[in-house]
Amino acid sequence: MRKKTKISIIGAGFVGATTTYALMISGLTSELVIVDIDKDKALGEAMDLSHGVSFVNPVDIYSGDYKDTKDSDIVIITAGAAQKPGETRLDLINKNFNIFKNIIPEVVKYNPNSILLVVSNPVDVLTYITYKLSGFPKEKVIGSGTVLDTSRFKYLLSEHFNIDARNIHTYIMGEHGDSEIATWSLTSVAGMNINEYCSKVCNKCEGLSKYKILEDVKKAAYKVIKKKGATYFAVALAITRIVEAILRDENSILTISSLLEGQYGINDVYLGTPTIIGASGIKKVLEVPLNDEELQQLTSSANTIKEYINKLKL
Repeated sequence: MRKKTKISIIGAGFVGATTTYALMISGLTSELVIVDIDKDKALGEAMDLSHGVSFVNPVDIYSGDYKDTKDSDIVIITAGAAQKPGETRLDLINKNFNIFKNIIPEVVKYNPNSILLVVSNPVDVLTYITYKLSGFPKEKVIGSGTVLDTSRFKYLLSEHFNIDARNIHTYIMGEHGDSEIATWSLTSVAGMNINEYCSKVCNKCEGLSKYKILEDVKKAAYKVIKKKGATYFAVALAITRIVEAILRDENSILTISSLLEGQYGINDVYLGTPTIIGASGIKKVLEVPLNDEELQQLTSSANTIKEYINKLKL
């Protein structure tokens, strides 16, 4: 008999509600719990979603308090101040640090064996904060990292080349934010590195306009926020992909935010980096072969995150 799975979502805002919907239609879990300081909002979202259960695989969806999250397989944390037009993700640190000081102890109280998946921004800093506040092993505390950024990167490259995004292999690494880097040296299509593919197959441009595409990846969230106020559909899909890799024990490689302990010469900071994940959470942080420029950029990205962490009283 298949083990029943339970996922709790802390935060019923745009990202939390959309994530609950994405998980509901994915068929990955049998129980979904929504918790929010605004109890009416959480209840309303749970009711709305529950009215569609006859269209999906059996799933129990309800709202509640932290005690209702007890024994969750995964707790997804989306709560926090939203990023406003003109704000960077790092501008949110102090607001969300204070919120997390209330959330994390409650989550840990009822879920001592859960995997904690942090989505709130700035995700790398808040994942590190969660790691410190929870006392959990590093394998059990992960951030959504640059999983979405990598997907945005693949999408923009697929548009450029007019090919399926799933056939492009590459990573965005580092901060989920303005200092993130594109691993151009590792980017490949059909077994060819990106420059070879450009010269042999593409033939529609004088070399790939690498930096513009990376800038478009970095600015993607700002553009969406300016147009519609928030990003939530694509991030909900990214979260669902991470959850899938965990619940199915896939040993998939995703650029989640993981604790670095010497990889790339970087220590004691969470960054988006290719990581093998499965049922136990983080199984192995991979140290992929970056070129000198990329390594320097990744180190700079880590230093940006550390600079902000050092200002916090952890």
